[in-house]
Amino acid sequence: MTVKTRFAPSPTGYLHIGGVRTALFSWLYARRHKGSFILRIEDTDRQRSTEQSVQIILDGMRWLGLDADEGPYFQTQRFARYREVIDQLLEQGDAYYCYCSRDELDAMREAQRAKGEKPRYDGRCRHRSAPAAGVRPVVRFRNPEHGTVVINDLVKGRVVVANEQLDDLIIARSDGTPTYNLTVVVDDLDMGVSHVIRGDDHLNNTPRQINLLRALGAEPPVYAHAPMILGADGSRLSKRHGAVNVLDYRDQGYLPEALLNYLVRLGWSHGDQEIFSIAEMIEYFDPADINKSDSTFNPEKLLWLNQQHLKALPPQELARRARPFFEAAGIDLEDGPPLQAVVEAQREKAATLKQLAEYSTWLYRNALVYPDAVINKHFTAAARDALAVLADRFDKLEHWEPEALHATVRQTVAELGVKFGQLAMPLRMAITAGSPSPSIDLTLFLAGRERVLQRIRRVIDIIDNNA
Repeated sequence: MTVKTRFAPSPTGYLHIGGVRTALFSWLYARRHKGSFILRIEDTDRQRSTEQSVQIILDGMRWLGLDADEGPYFQTQRFARYREVIDQLLEQGDAYYCYCSRDELDAMREAQRAKGEKPRYDGRCRHRSAPAAGVRPVVRFRNPEHGTVVINDLVKGRVVVANEQLDDLIIARSDGTPTYNLTVVVDDLDMGVSHVIRGDDHLNNTPRQINLLRALGAEPPVYAHAPMILGADGSRLSKRHGAVNVLDYRDQGYLPEALLNYLVRLGWSHGDQEIFSIAEMIEYFDPADINKSDSTFNPEKLLWLNQQHLKALPPQELARRARPFFEAAGIDLEDGPPLQAVVEAQREKAATLKQLAEYSTWLYRNALVYPDAVINKHFTAAARDALAVLADRFDKLEHWEPEALHATVRQTVAELGVKFGQLAMPLRMAITAGSPSPSIDLTLFLAGRERVLQRIRRVIDIIDNNA
């Protein structure tokens, strides 16, 4: 069997974590089996679908590297095909017109509730032969009245649903537009989808879709329904839990491979391994290993994983990816040390590319703002004379290299008879204003002689003025 999977989002909002995980699982399965991955935009909800949402989906998939082999297909461009299938089902007797008004349906459901029954359409128009005057009917699928639907789900296992539990779903609205359950079936059939991997909130639709497929003379694809992603409080994942537009993670400086690594582990595992490359995800992913229980979204774990991937990037690649964040922070990269040297020195401190830029602005600013807490704690009279000695020695230092700088600080500490931290901390604060920074010798080296001297002398002035 040639494996063909699909991701079929609706462009009615942003592309969020749950949708990305579905796309990832489908993409990985296709890539592992050297099959095809389809991107399909389910935009039949004309009132809620927007071009902006479509672009967010396309941009998000591109940033994540989840490249499609086919598509994007748009359902609004396939209305003629859906009408053809609806007509076919009507002609076969597998669909019928329903003339029930909203009031009639509401009364029917109210009566069912009063009897303690589950509200459902009772099929009262199944055998109707004459149309109702002045009523624009919907079209309903004539679901089998007897037997069962068996789903051999790759995650859930064997699921059996009695047809008596299924009512006759609407497949075309009164204005003629097709509904979700009809369009998804036709698309999967026409596009040769072999495996459908999606959230288990779709499991209730699956028996109906299987019956529709069989009415069209087709065998259903293999299904895998992944459990939901929940917030830390156990409720459905929402914006307050981190289910924001996936492009927000891009803008915050997360790496796409780190986000994918986190999502693949959110409900799936391969032994105790935590960190995966894209190649490893493709090699190991199997829907049969998806957990049967819901997963919990943990922003801290995502941040940790992002830091691990960030630290593993080659310096040249890290600098390339970090550059836009440095530029967005208003940093003039020509007025400071080489970017590659900076990111290599600072990568241990930062968890995101944006953080990496924010933590490094002190290397490019000509004037720093010293917080009161730094001034009061570190810029003391006791530190003044030591900083003055250091400034003089730094000014005369022949080679501005980390080893020479380290030796100079050590020598000064020894001669003054103070502890290393008593000199190194005021010095570090003078150079960085409290921003995260590497070892003191590397901090001095990257800042450069001119900035180091300028900042030490400014701190001495601050101490003198506060005396």
